[in-house]
Amino acid sequence: MAKAFGIVTAASNRFYVEGLQDYRPIAAFSVFGRYRLIDFPISSMSNSNIDRIFVFINGNPRSLVRHLGSGRLYNINAKRGRLELLFHEEGTTNQIYHTDVAAFLDNLEHLERATEEYVVIAPSNVLYTQNYDKLLNQHIESGADVTLLYQKVDNADTAFLGCQALTLNRQKGVETIASNMGNEKSKNIFLDTYVMKKSLFLDLIHRAKELSSVYQLSRMLSTVTGELDIRGVQHKGYAAAITDFKSFYDANLSLIDQQASESLFDPAWPIYTRTTDSCPSQLFEGASVKNSLISNGCTIEGTVENSVIGRGVKIGKGAVVRNCVLLAYSSVADGVHVENEVIDKWASIIHADEVVSDAAHPGYIRRSDTL
Repeated sequence: MAKAFGIVTAASNRFYVEGLQDYRPIAAFSVFGRYRLIDFPISSMSNSNIDRIFVFINGNPRSLVRHLGSGRLYNINAKRGRLELLFHEEGTTNQIYHTDVAAFLDNLEHLERATEEYVVIAPSNVLYTQNYDKLLNQHIESGADVTLLYQKVDNADTAFLGCQALTLNRQKGVETIASNMGNEKSKNIFLDTYVMKKSLFLDLIHRAKELSSVYQLSRMLSTVTGELDIRGVQHKGYAAAITDFKSFYDANLSLIDQQASESLFDPAWPIYTRTTDSCPSQLFEGASVKNSLISNGCTIEGTVENSVIGRGVKIGKGAVVRNCVLLAYSSVADGVHVENEVIDKWASIIHADEVVSDAAHPGYIRRSDTL
């Protein structure tokens, strides 16, 4: 059976999430109160029998490195498997040079030493699950040079902005790869997931460097669509791209919907993460929780509606939390009204009676801040 090694790309200049990214890379963002974005691609690779995984890291790496640890939490084969963290720190202040190709070239010797014939490349800012073993077999059976995973969406005018979109012919061949500018509703959004032979991958990144120092791998592929056989495979199920602050907020709240969460989480396809042992959450007399996710270790005395509440959060008596994402160990004091906000870890709202933002432009409370 063909074997592949995995790459999770966490170094990119394409997106910046205001506020949250000041403290951690996008890969370390909280999802659904319990997980980090990085958990999803690594878990999918582990479940797909990919035992050698490279994770690329760039910018504020501490929280991500601490979360990943040795990689044992992802059920990677203890004898043959390995999760390796590769760092990319471009020696320039201009972000245009911080590309995935530059990160690959900075760590070229590690990639060249991989003995697997194929490579599966997945992003850390796109929330989805995928059987990569099945995708690899589809790629081999098709005879294609490169296989790209995409999601057919009907909201490309308001979501997935800045992501790449594929134009396909009737045989699912990729004709163009271009940025989604939000000018059409229906598009094939590229999930930044590639399957190809290792030898072709190395050739492409060298060619990209020769053409331009600011080329991404997707840009390189767009220049060779007439030269290579590049096929698209449609992803079925939940997918969300974290490209800015609003998309992070929307992705978390969308998973409150049972149908969406069941599409992402499958008991037979576990998502591994670092566990935090704590007591069950406590709801006291007078508390009210509707259409929300409450993580473990919380104390709830007030009202919570349509919100995602992380671990160890405290919500006081008479407080109202509505349409919010509260990260771990934040707190809302007695009688405070909070609506349409993202509250970062260890932040406390004590002295402000009301913190309410427009639903179309959710607000952000900084990490460890006190209001």
